[in-house]
Amino acid sequence: MSKRTLPLGHGELLELAMELPTPFYLYDEQAIIDNYRAFKEHFSWAPNFKNYFAVKACPNPTIISALAKEGSGVDCSSLPELLLSEAVGLKGDDIVFTSNDTPANEFKKAYELGAIINLDDITHIQFLENTLGLFPETICFRYNPGPERTGNAIIGNPVEAKYGVTSAQIIDCYRIAKEKGTKRFGLHTMVASNELDGTYIVETARMLFELCVRIRKEAGVAISFIDMGGGIGIPYRPEDSPMDLGFVSREMKKLYDKIIVPSGLDPLTIIFEVGRMITGPYGYLVSKVLHVTEKYKDYVGLDASMADLMRPALYGSYHHITVLGKDREEHDHIYDVTGSLCENNDKFAIDRPLPKVEAGDVVVIHDAGAHGHAMGFNYNAKLRSAEYLLKKDGSIRLIRRAQTYDDYVATLRFDGAPVRI
Repeated sequence: MSKRTLPLGHGELLELAMELPTPFYLYDEQAIIDNYRAFKEHFSWAPNFKNYFAVKACPNPTIISALAKEGSGVDCSSLPELLLSEAVGLKGDDIVFTSNDTPANEFKKAYELGAIINLDDITHIQFLENTLGLFPETICFRYNPGPERTGNAIIGNPVEAKYGVTSAQIIDCYRIAKEKGTKRFGLHTMVASNELDGTYIVETARMLFELCVRIRKEAGVAISFIDMGGGIGIPYRPEDSPMDLGFVSREMKKLYDKIIVPSGLDPLTIIFEVGRMITGPYGYLVSKVLHVTEKYKDYVGLDASMADLMRPALYGSYHHITVLGKDREEHDHIYDVTGSLCENNDKFAIDRPLPKVEAGDVVVIHDAGAHGHAMGFNYNAKLRSAEYLLKKDGSIRLIRRAQTYDDYVATLRFDGAPVRI
């Protein structure tokens, strides 16, 4: 079981919702930092352990910067993510660039920053060399184990995934890179997303450790670091439990001592690119109830919509909902909790037991700190919401203002500016 907590008391949050335009996101800085430190401590045994925060989870420079001060790197997958990371002072080995179907200019920027470039396909070797006019001294390859492993509901079956180098290609990738002058090699995989079963991560470590030995034997390449990817989930449902990271760490060390040490590959640097687990539990979407209606079902209509948080509509994902000030009331009403988009799947919850809800109530949607605001969009010309940070000293700081109509139309050309005459 996982207990749902709020970053402030019900009264303080109600006051904040009266003071600030809703909907808005609120992140708990101290909780995020404490969570990151705890994650690092679990793997303190691992040589040069480092987590590269997945920027896609929460691409806000204030949060990226706070984690960087704790020693975190960043995992980037696009040019704007690289630019955000550069803007907060990150470069070199503090950046892993993992993308697919990558444009040349993105590879160029990653190389300019000295980032670790993680290639997604064997054909990208020549594409990267053609793009740069040389081949990097450090390179990493993303491995797709295909039928050797199973994925999960979010990331899908590896055989059907567009990501990564196949088992039949992986040795040739390292041979070719070695011939081109690469001196430092990494190995990466990502075969799960939002996983709570720690054995999945342990088996991923076993797979990569054994592949390191195979690469050494067949390609004559000593892997310097393995990137375990992300994939560590959070307990969105109250009945779920978080992944037992202590178990994962202990079992990974046993495998390290059994496979890596005897092979002569010790010390092998171990890195992760965890994003969701770091910020996810400590981001909250705060919204007001606009309407409570009775149709064939009972509906709670919010001023937020799936344009603010699309995970429930996209994945059928559960996000816990707290009605502020009514935490001690019986959850004896069944509602669909909806937004105002012209889409029937614009729902945060379906058949959710809640206390009696009334127009004007304030609700908090939990576990929205990753893949929340980041996945927002402008359908129905909905404007993006603001983001705030609860600082360690209890103050509230605006870290992204709400989008305005002027922002929305800034790229439009009402007169149809000509591109060809």
